[in-house]
Amino acid sequence: MIPRYSRPDMVSIWEPATKFRIWYEIEAHACDAMADLGVIPRENAEAVWKAKDVEFDVARIDEIEAVTKHDVIAFLTHLAEHVGSEEARFVHQGMTSSDVLDTCFNVQLVRASDLLIKDLEDLLAALKRRAYEHKDTVRIGRSHGIHAEPTTMGLTFARFYAEMDRNLSRMRDARAEIATGAISGAVGTFANIDPAVEEHVCDKLGLVPEPISTQVIPRDRHAAFFATLGVIASSIENVAIEIRHMQRTEVLEGAEFFSMGQKGSSAMPHKKNPVLTENLTGLARMVRAAVIPAMENVALWHERDISHSSVERMIGPDATITLDFALARLTGVIDKMLIFPDNMLDNMNKFPGLVMSQRVLLALTQAGVSREDAYTFVQRNALKVWEHRTDFKQELLNDPDVVKALSPEQIEEKFDLGYHTKHVDTIFARVFGE
Repeated sequence: MIPRYSRPDMVSIWEPATKFRIWYEIEAHACDAMADLGVIPRENAEAVWKAKDVEFDVARIDEIEAVTKHDVIAFLTHLAEHVGSEEARFVHQGMTSSDVLDTCFNVQLVRASDLLIKDLEDLLAALKRRAYEHKDTVRIGRSHGIHAEPTTMGLTFARFYAEMDRNLSRMRDARAEIATGAISGAVGTFANIDPAVEEHVCDKLGLVPEPISTQVIPRDRHAAFFATLGVIASSIENVAIEIRHMQRTEVLEGAEFFSMGQKGSSAMPHKKNPVLTENLTGLARMVRAAVIPAMENVALWHERDISHSSVERMIGPDATITLDFALARLTGVIDKMLIFPDNMLDNMNKFPGLVMSQRVLLALTQAGVSREDAYTFVQRNALKVWEHRTDFKQELLNDPDVVKALSPEQIEEKFDLGYHTKHVDTIFARVFGE
């Protein structure tokens, strides 16, 4: 992943040095378990731990791999250089490469999950704060991009909070599903290694044993994991699209914070562009790009092949690093986002009173007018407002069919803005549990 869209804590999970450290811990814990079972001498198991403080030489492992054409063998050869060939002769006893690779990959995904869970918690805190701040800030709701009925900015933030809260639950579930390990040997039968070794290694690494692993951990788990990342990315884009719309010049109900010295355009000095949320839209596409390959990795030949391997070497770091960056960026956008309540009211009143059409329609039907006639009465007056920017309430008061059914006082009452916000507290209680 390129540094521009990377944060150090997530990057460190995927560095070669981290990977080799996890490989080492898998092998060392396996030796301990085999020594407990009497399969290998205790002194050999203890000798492996002599390398516990060693910084494995990535360049040296790459040099060995250039000859062996096998990364795990290259690592084991390098480990023996530190431990001693005689002392290390029982390392990897009864194991196969996938035991190390798959277990390590899941450890990395679990660690990545913990960072992503923290990212989501931070984003939720920002969304909740802004929701309460603007709980009663009225703005127009839109459907199809067209003015519909009044809502509040607080409800917009609350809607995104609820969506991200579901994503937090999904991420926790994905972490639990991916937190398995396998030390089951060739084709997963434990023929050359005791299942107790797997249980010991998994316990030490914070995993649970995979119930049946063939020679690899089943990739439906990984497909579900990356699908979850894809859903979260789509939710990020959902928020970003709303902010991008709000920042449009002719809307300007909200905007990204524009810092001192920031430039919006190389050609037009007046520009303030929504560059962060546009960036988030692009990053969401990249995270989702990992989902289909992860799904296709589920179908492997027989007990294993390595068609999944090259895919996971890319999507593992790329998807988690990108999503980590995107969540942090979105949190910053929400935290500093500028809100313009006066513009919200101006926009809502651009076609005076028009957004109250449904209340008038319902009032007419309750007054005994058929729905078909009521719709006709309201629509013909609404179209005048669309075409001439007249006042909707006044048009209704001038319509003999409308005033025959509704008194001027009844028509006036239908333009009370508070009618549309009377259940905001109820919705907030549902979302935030307060």
